[in-house]
Amino acid sequence: MKHVFALFCLLLANTASAETRSVYVEDIDGARIKVAELHLEADGSYQVSMAEDPFSDHFLSMRPFKCLEGPGKHWCHVPYPYEIKRNVSSDLTDLEYDFLFVWKGAGEYGINMWNGVYYKLSEENGQWTGKLHEMDMDTLSAPPSAGELRPLSEKDLHPSDPDSHWLPRLVIEQNPSTE
Repeated sequence: MKHVFALFCLLLANTASAETRSVYVEDIDGARIKVAELHLEADGSYQVSMAEDPFSDHFLSMRPFKCLEGPGKHWCHVPYPYEIKRNVSSDLTDLEYDFLFVWKGAGEYGINMWNGVYYKLSEENGQWTGKLHEMDMDTLSAPPSAGELRPLSEKDLHPSDPDSHWLPRLVIEQNPSTE
């Protein structure tokens, strides 16, 4: 019985150290769209659950995309197709790869992969904030070399003018405690 109680306490401690965070994209005026939930473990490992409601289905350039429809642009999520660790214990780069988007004009039929959106994350006031960088998504069209989990480099990312895009920020913040 003593071992069962110890195991129960260990499981309870592991559950208590896990947290859930909400992931938002934000326009220049601060209006937000919740795009995902982030389930973060004490060891830094995480899982992303993308929201269904704000996205609509689009078939663009012969591929299905989940897109946020904006007044002048659509923001389409591009799931990273290669291996990553999904761990933030040392930095936030894996999360940056999980929230890749490509934008297209609202009236355009196809999609141009050079209109890639990469949110470079940093920690600010207890939340993680991503600033929009532009990138050519064709950079990721071929799989990286075996064992290379982060093929993008600084030369692939270009800081963007926040006023030139619909959703220039990504915000990841801890959900309020429900205790």
